[in-house]
Amino acid sequence: MENNKLANLSMDDIIFEQRNKSYGAYLLRKIYDKNMTRGALIGILLFVIGICSPMIIKMVKGWLPEKKEVEVMKEVVLADAPPIDPKKPPPPPPPKVDPPPIKDQIKFVPPKVKKDEEVKEEEPPPPTIEEIKDKEIATETKKGEEGGVDASLVEPPPPPVVEEKPKEEEVFKFVEQMPEFPDGPAAMMKYIQANMKYPAIAKENGIEGTVVVNFEVARSGDIQKVNVVRGIGGGCDEEAVRVVKSMPNWKPGKHNGQAVKVSFNLPIRFKLE
Repeated sequence: MENNKLANLSMDDIIFEQRNKSYGAYLLRKIYDKNMTRGALIGILLFVIGICSPMIIKMVKGWLPEKKEVEVMKEVVLADAPPIDPKKPPPPPPPKVDPPPIKDQIKFVPPKVKKDEEVKEEEPPPPTIEEIKDKEIATETKKGEEGGVDASLVEPPPPPVVEEKPKEEEVFKFVEQMPEFPDGPAAMMKYIQANMKYPAIAKENGIEGTVVVNFEVARSGDIQKVNVVRGIGGGCDEEAVRVVKSMPNWKPGKHNGQAVKVSFNLPIRFKLE
């Protein structure tokens, strides 16, 4: 081979001169540099994408519209608690159980070491082994029963049951839901006008004014303890009390979801026509 041709040939062409170039080794060596360059570029590109991925994700999130959370309010209605029957008697006390018999106890106090001059002759000597053989050691001597058990094995008697006096029902003045006449205040005014009779003495003396009546609406809606807070006389006070007592049961007041007793003031106006 001439020298000028050798200068234009690659190393693969020189090695495979006068050989079968259709063999796979020649093709692999020929495309080796191209594959290495392509692989290096792809690796560098993936490395750069991996480093820049946080910035890319942040940019993509900035372009997307944010979804606003919609707050939904739901009204939860609690069921009324069952009414407490004040007339229900308290449960009976537990039956009295007599404790088992206790066997004899003998006083035994550990001896104290004292000087001879401090020893008193009147002090009784400690009990012997025979004396405490069938007895329980205690801080004082007590007579027991034959076949009894040790006092330490007997449970102490329960404390006496003290019956608590029933508490008076609390009367509220202001609650979350005030008591109300059936069908509302307008129906109450119609009821008072239809049932109230102007006293004859008040008519003769021209007595007019407003009588303020106080009463309690029980948990059942009953009208209780009706009395006059401010009266005008002439029989108007008594007539106002009569009309209030004749009212049907009210809707009871409620506090914390429970029906309670509520004190209520009702002004009733007397006016001559």
